[in-house]
Amino acid sequence: MATLLPRRVRSLASLAEALLTPHGVDRYLELVDPMLVRREIRGRVTAVRRQTPDTVTFSVRPSRAWRDFTAGQYVRLTVEIDGVRRTRCYSPCGPQGGDLEFTVKADPHGLVSRYLQETTRVGSVFGLSEPDGEFTLPTPRPEKILLVSGGSGVTPVLAMVRTLVAEGHQGEIVFLHYSNTASDVLYREELDALAAQHPGLRVVHAHTHSRRGGDLHGFFTKEHLAAAAPWYRDAETYLCGPKPLMDSVREQFAAEGLSERLHTEEFTAPPLTFDAEAAEGRVRFARSGRECDNSGKPLLEQAEDAGLTPEHGCRMGICFSCTQVKTAGRVRNARTGEISGEENEEIQLCISVPVGDVEIHA
Repeated sequence: MATLLPRRVRSLASLAEALLTPHGVDRYLELVDPMLVRREIRGRVTAVRRQTPDTVTFSVRPSRAWRDFTAGQYVRLTVEIDGVRRTRCYSPCGPQGGDLEFTVKADPHGLVSRYLQETTRVGSVFGLSEPDGEFTLPTPRPEKILLVSGGSGVTPVLAMVRTLVAEGHQGEIVFLHYSNTASDVLYREELDALAAQHPGLRVVHAHTHSRRGGDLHGFFTKEHLAAAAPWYRDAETYLCGPKPLMDSVREQFAAEGLSERLHTEEFTAPPLTFDAEAAEGRVRFARSGRECDNSGKPLLEQAEDAGLTPEHGCRMGICFSCTQVKTAGRVRNARTGEISGEENEEIQLCISVPVGDVEIHA
């Protein structure tokens, strides 16, 4: 009986799914409780704290469709703001298994980060995606591991060090973290506790805007590297943080021929170039009936210029929130330069530039 009941439940759920098509049973279940959905992944906030005035840290208990993540990966988190679904990528910073933990720093110009920082409460429900990304530790683990982060870039590497400590990693680990001042340090107490728990872990705090309270001071230098982890040439290094920090570390490793040992995570897309002068043709948004001359900008911007508000997230081709069906015409992928002309294909509006006449189902 114990083995038959889940099968019966699954059969009833499948039958209900078929009867409720096209909306699907999830559309009705979420009216009762958003966490009852079967296919989509949702997360309910179970705890909230604010480590600094411009950040929010919250724990999320995912719904049944969640299948865990690998430390270092990111998740697309969706919220609804003024009736529009907005999606952004955030890296869970807890260890693998159990509830998820996120820390978000409010960007003064960031709609979603400011919304999360200002409004997240216990009981808030967000949409979640399957985890994604290749910024992960290898198996077996390297004997020597250097983790470098700056600001809110601490999140994926914190997940790594928490996982390594939980696994009882036998090698050496250095966690070199950059923050403006001592009052801006995220997870100081947790990092101290991890270092006390793991004899091979050393946490090094570098303060870029203060000469007090840290182990190192100023921006990243080769000397910082040598002081924090003299064995860095023999280690695997994992890096996430602001672009200037990423550029400096990447440059140093390249100068020493160590680029293959440096693994990076960055949510900043490389600059895209557009040739507005060579643009030609018309863009038609079929569902709304709006039309405009092709300006040469990505279709997301052209849609917004036309008064539309398509769903979008990262605006750099990572989160796929702006995916729409192109029903006719050709587009150029601004990241890869590839031109595609198939009818009824899905494209990402934020990185697709029309090549002549284009029709989008939007």
